[in-house]
Amino acid sequence: MRHNKSFNHLGRKKAHRDAMLANMTISLIMHKRIFTTLAKAKALRMYAEPLINRAKEDTTPNRRLVFSHLQNKEAVTELFREISQKIANRNGGYTRILKTGNRLGDNAKTCFIELVDYNEAMLKDNSAKKAGRTRRSRKSNAEKAAPAAEAPATEAPAAETPAAE
Repeated sequence: MRHNKSFNHLGRKKAHRDAMLANMTISLIMHKRIFTTLAKAKALRMYAEPLINRAKEDTTPNRRLVFSHLQNKEAVTELFREISQKIANRNGGYTRILKTGNRLGDNAKTCFIELVDYNEAMLKDNSAKKAGRTRRSRKSNAEKAAPAAEAPATEAPAAETPAAE
């Protein structure tokens, strides 16, 4: 029975689940984005984010702990050299899940899971939004148009007054 268990077993025994999540974490670190089912992505996020958080501090104990989970030297090196530089200022939320719809064969919900700081398209969109204008209400736009219409009316009598003198 699953009384009060807080994680998804994914239909696998513990050893199989741990091996699968370790392999998926290695793929995520090496490729920066992977395509999988939504349930596996949510389980992967719970498994990978604490390991990624360890990479912020490059110490021998942290490297050994991450290696004990992943068992892949290239992935650990990539994590501590490249990824740790990009996530140094981030407090959490190192991964993003983007839903892509349902799979044709079995109608399983599928998604991308990616490292947040490596999606160049979304980073460009955020910088473009920040550089753009701020949103104004319609009332303020109408107020901007009204003083522009009033300005020529106040200037015209002033021009007639000096001509009359």
